[in-house]
Amino acid sequence: MRVMAAVHGGEVKAALILKKLAAYPKQNGLALALREIGRIERTLGALDWIGDPHLRRETTEELNKGESRNALARAVSFHRLGRFRDRSHESHVHRAAALNLVTAAIVLWNTRYLGRALDHLHQTGERFDEQVLRRLSPLGWEHINLTGNYVWSSDIIRGPDGLRPLIFQPLWPRDLYRITESQ
Repeated sequence: MRVMAAVHGGEVKAALILKKLAAYPKQNGLALALREIGRIERTLGALDWIGDPHLRRETTEELNKGESRNALARAVSFHRLGRFRDRSHESHVHRAAALNLVTAAIVLWNTRYLGRALDHLHQTGERFDEQVLRRLSPLGWEHINLTGNYVWSSDIIRGPDGLRPLIFQPLWPRDLYRITESQ
């Protein structure tokens, strides 16, 4: 009861209590009881997941988002196949920070242009399925040149907001659009 009151009152975190109980050389009754409660909770969670197709679908969608971010990071770090071969901890930290910076820049770029595209669709009255927005992700990189020649030119046509204008390319079915930036 004291443990539950301490966790509920916010005096101590549950993770700290479990860590302390796991450190005991002999398992006491409280540790065994908490372990069994954890097993029951995991079993109930697994049964809920198995019995609910909607929950499985949502879980898979969220896992796919995480895998998409990992795939983006692998695509960005193609040179060494995503492996940090430097021996110093400082080099690992610098490479990881650079990788996070580049992937964040790609996500920001995609988010800005996706937002502009959605605003344009709303302003023009174009109809599209709102459920598509739940699956829309800024983690794509097919339109980004990760290898090859990079052209840095000031001759690029930009809109009043400083961004390139959008081009809408119809796909199948006709009421969906793939949105790309102009070349």
